[in-house]
Amino acid sequence: MLTKINHAKPLVHCITNYVVANFTANGLLAIGASPVMADEVEEVGDMVSIAGALLLNIGTVNTRTSEAMLVAGKKANECGVPVVLDPVGVGATPFRKNVVMQLLEQIKIDVLRCNEGELASIYGVAWESRGVDSGKGDMDTIQVAKEVARKYKCIVVVTGEADLVTDGEDIIQVHGGNVYATRVTGTGCLLSAICAAVLASSEQPMQDLASTLKQYKEASEQSGKELGTFQFKFINTLQKLAEGCQ
Repeated sequence: MLTKINHAKPLVHCITNYVVANFTANGLLAIGASPVMADEVEEVGDMVSIAGALLLNIGTVNTRTSEAMLVAGKKANECGVPVVLDPVGVGATPFRKNVVMQLLEQIKIDVLRCNEGELASIYGVAWESRGVDSGKGDMDTIQVAKEVARKYKCIVVVTGEADLVTDGEDIIQVHGGNVYATRVTGTGCLLSAICAAVLASSEQPMQDLASTLKQYKEASEQSGKELGTFQFKFINTLQKLAEGCQ
């Protein structure tokens, strides 16, 4: 799938958080996509209208950017541009939860990419959250993911030790990965941006999202165990996979 993206070279409009913006942009460029990070309310409608997909990531959301996300999301729906929502740390504060629920209720989301804790918060399951980390709790993740997918008529991607993809009926599970990917900032956020690139380049999104998750885990497995160099090796590996070099 990364090779398909490399050939399609979609423009991905990312309204994302400032902690990961650079890593996200470089990761998209590595696989051949074109990132744009516009978040000014006055221009997001124009920008998303020429994009192949839109990413909404609430990692460092504030009142201004939440308004920009709503404007961009509604314009994307109007233009038929697919939308990915990454509800980073949605359970950490009431403000984040309110922003995410507004986005889910007012915008047609195509893919919800989250971890277990974020899924639990959206569904309403009690969960021990610590900032934007996944946290701990107890739920039937597959069943909850299916119900959330049906409720919001979207594909739900839940990442973790084993990733899963569901449209509310079918389930695809993806195993593998490298625990060190969870110890550097931005790997989940980049994955959400790549999911947006998938939607801009695919005619069978559920299967291609699962394929991308597998390649993403493979890239992490090949990126070593040294945190200082992990991100550089990871981007290099994504580039090689997208260019068909391995």
